[in-house]
Amino acid sequence: MPLAMNREVFITCAVTGSGATQDRSPHVPRSPRDIAASAIDAAKAGAAVVHCHVRDPETGTPSRALDLYRELAERIRAAEVDVVLNLTAGMGGDIVFGGSETPLPPVAGTDMVGATARVAHIAQCLPEICTLDCGTMNFAEADYVMTNTPGMLTAMGRMMTQLGVKPEIEAFDTGHLWYAKQLVADGVLEPDALVQLCMGVPWGAPDDLNTFMAMVNNVPDNWTFSAFGLGRSQMPYVAASVLAGGHVRVGLEDNLMLDRGVLATNAQLVERAVGIVENLGARVLGPEEVRAKLGLVKRAPVAA
Repeated sequence: MPLAMNREVFITCAVTGSGATQDRSPHVPRSPRDIAASAIDAAKAGAAVVHCHVRDPETGTPSRALDLYRELAERIRAAEVDVVLNLTAGMGGDIVFGGSETPLPPVAGTDMVGATARVAHIAQCLPEICTLDCGTMNFAEADYVMTNTPGMLTAMGRMMTQLGVKPEIEAFDTGHLWYAKQLVADGVLEPDALVQLCMGVPWGAPDDLNTFMAMVNNVPDNWTFSAFGLGRSQMPYVAASVLAGGHVRVGLEDNLMLDRGVLATNAQLVERAVGIVENLGARVLGPEEVRAKLGLVKRAPVAA
């Protein structure tokens, strides 16, 4: 089968994420100021899109606080460099069960809220893109479940579409793509969907190339896809996604290392991805080109 290589590639930088990485590297940003600064550095290095979570500035733990999101969005929008803003909407769907013999009630770490609360910061900040984790899955830890029911996804997807914010479907397995296609068929999402293929996240799709190509082959022709792998697979998946016809994601959310024993910054990871893309013979797109490609509109936030 001939390669369907993508010759015009945009790079997303996932700046900080919601994992417990805040004490594993001094480069993982915590405060809105530091997250924005790292995102801006990534944009200067070649990222057209920055995907952002927020954290408690003191502890570094993941947060859903509206004021933190608003400060982050304002700082990025005020920067001297342009970049497409992509905010997570994956928070608020966490259930931690009490163990195999006493699963109920849920225990500490559970953060399960309604659809409106999960997209409240999206409605206020109006980023160009926000994420929609398109399925429920066991997520690494023994009793933790990332919970996204069909009803929840329908409600959140409709809100995003009505707000004019483009959902980025996060697909952690083939069934997530199956349901995303149903959301498009039901008119919840627009037909020209954007999807991120998330490879190697326990216990979703493993990061082998056969599984990756099964995911790619399940993406409709009129959709746009990007992909990432975790840890040492991050840069190989830059090449794999471009060769398969897609775009790429790198950043400290998915990988902390530049080389063995060398902690990375977001900008360094983007710079390395730019080198891989260009050495493959492709061109790295800028933010205005991404807006034109995806039909995005850059807007101001809603007044508090």
